[in-house]
Amino acid sequence: MITRRKKQSIIKEVGMHEKDTGSAEVQVGILSRRIEELTRHLKTHKKDTHSRRGLLGMVADRQAHLRYLQKRHPKRYNGIVRKLELKK
Repeated sequence: MITRRKKQSIIKEVGMHEKDTGSAEVQVGILSRRIEELTRHLKTHKKDTHSRRGLLGMVADRQAHLRYLQKRHPKRYNGIVRKLELKK
């Protein structure tokens, strides 16, 4: 679970301005943090299939946001991939 402070730090790191919560960069940042936390959870709870399904949905959402950025705003895409150290 992502706390309010963690979300605020992500928004400050990748957002365009302080109140930016809907841009693709912020969405990718928040999804990436949630994916990391859920991945750690699933390493210890291997049979938690419900959480695994949620993880797959989050990964698909993040891919969709990244595809949108790559097609429409390549500079923003390269910036977010560099900031979050994601694979291209």
